[in-house]
Amino acid sequence: MAGYEDSALYQLSKRMAVELHQLTLDTLPKFEMYEQGSQIRRSSKSIAANFVEGYGRRHYNSEYIKFLTYALASCDETKTHLEILHETNSITGQMYEYYYQNYRKIGAMIYNLRQTIIRNAKK
Repeated sequence: MAGYEDSALYQLSKRMAVELHQLTLDTLPKFEMYEQGSQIRRSSKSIAANFVEGYGRRHYNSEYIKFLTYALASCDETKTHLEILHETNSITGQMYEYYYQNYRKIGAMIYNLRQTIIRNAKK
């Protein structure tokens, strides 16, 4: 039986969290590393963590939906931090596009999964 580790959502969200973590340590100006850098590291890691916690409660639809909602909110928070880092010239346009597009994809994956669970719960 496949677990959460095999899910495309988990794999992408974890990979992006690791990449973003490294980016913040290697690229951001020192003053951003401790402010925006810390915030974006936490929000990006929260996506995968909330997905996994929800997956562990997947037999309880309301719990699963709740944690997917948290994951989606963390994804939106991460995108906002990316926008701010880009608009303050702390990351390049190319970096911004790469991460922002991946987080849009992650958000769509979470949203679609959540909607599927909501629909199936009503049956």
